[in-house]
Amino acid sequence: MLILKAFLLLLALTVAVYIGLYFLVPKKIADTAMSLERMRAGLQRSEMDIEVDGRGFHIVYLEGGPANGPPLLLLHGIGADKDNWTRVAAKLTQRYRVYAIDIPGFGESSKPADARYRIGDQVERVALVAKKLGLTRFHLGGNSMGGWISAAYAIAHPDQVQSLWLLDPAGVFSAEESEMIKLIAAGMPLPLFARSKQDFGRLLQFVMQKPPFIPAPVLAVLAERQIANYALNEQIFDEIREQSGVLDATLAEMNPPLATPTLIVWGDKDRVLHPSGAAILHRLLPNSQVLMMAGIGHLPMLEAPGRAAQDYLAFRAGLAE
Repeated sequence: MLILKAFLLLLALTVAVYIGLYFLVPKKIADTAMSLERMRAGLQRSEMDIEVDGRGFHIVYLEGGPANGPPLLLLHGIGADKDNWTRVAAKLTQRYRVYAIDIPGFGESSKPADARYRIGDQVERVALVAKKLGLTRFHLGGNSMGGWISAAYAIAHPDQVQSLWLLDPAGVFSAEESEMIKLIAAGMPLPLFARSKQDFGRLLQFVMQKPPFIPAPVLAVLAERQIANYALNEQIFDEIREQSGVLDATLAEMNPPLATPTLIVWGDKDRVLHPSGAAILHRLLPNSQVLMMAGIGHLPMLEAPGRAAQDYLAFRAGLAE
């Protein structure tokens, strides 16, 4: 009986310690969970420094896959970071050398409030990252804002980009009004960013039709990061929306059209950017194909990473490389 009591006491203490760690040090648990996810995806964290017009930027990124594999550079959306690609990368690092960067202004990369964050500015910075990685010819993918940057990069450097993977890309201003655009027009708060933990929960439900399971400590840390970056995220959003040279207008003016092989992927339940943008881009990009993902929202690579990866692998298999 004494041994049983001692065992139960030890078990109770172990559970109490675990619960205490779970709620008191969520950052350590979140960091461990993210590290394990990256490890499963074959990715590791790396850093570099670049300089643009006398201003330095510290860039943090993930890389993995065969050292001599075809390079694939991935760009996240606004308010997001490099880990948006971790789950889909698990299927891609088996074949490609994958790089997922924190674009300046986001994640762990430099985010000076007085810098400019227009699409053209980010294209210039991504070009320096690619150069520092030694990439002269590579494949490029992006989601939302990252999709717009990716397409703009291909327009500016068509000789470097072998193919484009655009997942619910921003910049198609002639598309039908999305739910988000209607909310903004009605004077409602922007649903892409969070000022509180409650906001963050609503954000996840807005951008994804099928949010993946996220452990509570990771969720808490992600919410804290969103809250800390709220003002800068809004600033960048406004700067991008007010800039000239939107993607569809730029592509329409190109003669000849951009010939880069392109896979356009869009969730048919996207509330952020209207799925009608897919058909518009398809018309403007003669060497493109469209995949509409049924029942998926704005972040296909997070909501359905397996499907997104298989579709991309099939697309790449069809290219003459």
